[in-house]
Amino acid sequence: MSSIFKESSKDPGSYARTGTLHLNGIQIETPIFMPVGTRGSIKSLSSSDIDELGYHLILANTYHLYLKPGKEVLDHFHGLKNFMSYKRALLTDSGGFQVFSLASLFKFEEDGVRFQSHIDGSHHKFTPASVIDMQRSIGSDIMMVLDDCAPYGSDLRRLELALDRTHRWAKESYEYWMERPNGQNVFPIVQGGVNESLRKRSLDTLQNINFPGIAIGGLSVGEPRPEYIRILECMAPYFDQARPRYLMGVGTVVDILEGVKNGVDMFDCVLPTRNARNGQVFTSFGKLNLRNESHRLADGPIDPECGCKVCTTYSLGYIRHLHKVKELTAFSLSTYHNLYFMQSFMEKMRKSIKIGNFQGFYDHWKNLFGS
Repeated sequence: MSSIFKESSKDPGSYARTGTLHLNGIQIETPIFMPVGTRGSIKSLSSSDIDELGYHLILANTYHLYLKPGKEVLDHFHGLKNFMSYKRALLTDSGGFQVFSLASLFKFEEDGVRFQSHIDGSHHKFTPASVIDMQRSIGSDIMMVLDDCAPYGSDLRRLELALDRTHRWAKESYEYWMERPNGQNVFPIVQGGVNESLRKRSLDTLQNINFPGIAIGGLSVGEPRPEYIRILECMAPYFDQARPRYLMGVGTVVDILEGVKNGVDMFDCVLPTRNARNGQVFTSFGKLNLRNESHRLADGPIDPECGCKVCTTYSLGYIRHLHKVKELTAFSLSTYHNLYFMQSFMEKMRKSIKIGNFQGFYDHWKNLFGS
């Protein structure tokens, strides 16, 4: 199997690295942040906005797309990219995490998980094969296997059960995918909670299967940051250099810094877009609450150092006004700015690794955004 990833530079003082993902003719420089378009749309933005922002890889959610619009619609439109008029690369998660967190009732079975829709209570079942089939209909460039993400705080027995399911389903998924790869890629998901021994076992087990990449699940799910960092550090020396590593659901500036320091290449999170809709934006001087009274007469941009079309066109005072009166434009302008910030932040990070200044970059941004 040809590799979809090529490493290009490494930081001498950490596991940080740069590289390029090759996905069906689309090249994506890493480390990368992926915006989340859960239901086939990044909330408040159009597909042309995403293209304009320069995002060549975004994320959508199998669980939500399975429920609505459903497989029949996606098959009719020949995949999500055609449906949403998006021409770049697409990653989808398997929907397993959403089953456990959103579905009103779910039950593990030997070959999958039964659940009720959070929308109407209807009954459904996901299996390793069925979620691959759904992602085939979506047309994902990178698909995730069905896994079992045990909640933070689970005891050893629950974590062991999750590992057994996750590994067994990953092997089934790999065999099913290999029957018809169809230009798509599939990643397994490392689990193990905050137990170092289980994490290493999971990583070793899954890297021994010839998947094109590796994903890390079950972090940033409520554990304290020191635990998050400890688990990343315990895995970092054992990552396969030839494969991309994707840390699922992680998107704060500080958590991305820790991930990259420990060799992670790919990140996704709803936080930059969700926070934007709630009036919080990211800037070169830290986080800023757009709704603060102190911004009422601010005639400068959100961030004087930002080159996005929001900051070069509108005043902070105006955007504050839009949020205060609940104009829908407030969502789109703030979201656009935050995603521009994330794109710029990752680009600067890649440059810092290439020129050997990642530690300086890390210290600067951790000081600005550290909690």
